[in-house]
Amino acid sequence: MPLIEIRSIKKDYLLGETIVRALRGVDLTIDKGEFVAIWGPSGSGKTTLLNLIGAIDEPTSGQLLIDGQDIGLLPDNKRTELRNKSIGFIFQGFNLIPVLSATENVMLPLEIKGMSISKAKDTAVRRLNEVGLSDFVRNRPDKMSGGQQQRVAIARALVTDPSLVIADEPTANLDSDTSRN
Repeated sequence: MPLIEIRSIKKDYLLGETIVRALRGVDLTIDKGEFVAIWGPSGSGKTTLLNLIGAIDEPTSGQLLIDGQDIGLLPDNKRTELRNKSIGFIFQGFNLIPVLSATENVMLPLEIKGMSISKAKDTAVRRLNEVGLSDFVRNRPDKMSGGQQQRVAIARALVTDPSLVIADEPTANLDSDTSRN
């Protein structure tokens, strides 16, 4: 069974009185363990497609299955549960919580899953060490560079060991040495 199955997905947005067709009948199958890169010019629908695959947004029409589950049929609370359990999302704009430290930002998905605070903290610090941020575990986002914030976002996306990792321009704010690692 594929991890992701997309059938004739369309996504329209209303911009004022104009309908913007962001996606026009996308079909895609992604198997477990497969690495897929999506590229195209600005405004071509890449982020829209990632938001649909990440169960953040809903298609206008078509079908999206994650691990055999039709996302369109899931109530909001089940989609939220799926995102927290199975999907790690590295957002283009980081989406870090400004009042939380790097460690606290990375701990958040673990705490939502019900992990104890002490175990969540240990796991978060380990992930931050893995992305080269051992000296920044107590820093808030405003005390870190864009590249450091991006690495916090990467650590947060990976901390739950999700079956699916979605990265929207994950190396855009990293220096060339860090992005290669």
